[in-house]
Amino acid sequence: MDSFSSPSSGSSQPSAEAFMEQLKTQLAQAYAEEFLETVRGKCFAKCITKPGTSLSGSESSCISRCVDRYIEATGIVSRALFSSPR
Repeated sequence: MDSFSSPSSGSSQPSAEAFMEQLKTQLAQAYAEEFLETVRGKCFAKCITKPGTSLSGSESSCISRCVDRYIEATGIVSRALFSSPR
C-alpha cells in the first residue's frame, strides 16, 4: 500500500508535501532506471566489441569513461531540476 492509500491526517487528499515527496521518489527511481538502461544499451554496444568471459583493457576503459559521462550528465540534469526555486 502506498502513502496515499492510508491518509494519516483523516483527510482523503494527500498533503502537498507528501505529494512532492512521492513525486521526488518516483522521479529518482525513473532516473535510476533510465541510467541503467542507457549504460546497458549504449555503453555496452559502444564498448564491447567481442563479448567473452572477461573484458579487455580497452573495453574496461571505455565502459568506465562511458559510465562516468552518464553519471556526470545525470548529476547536471538532477541539479538543474531540483535546485529551482520552490
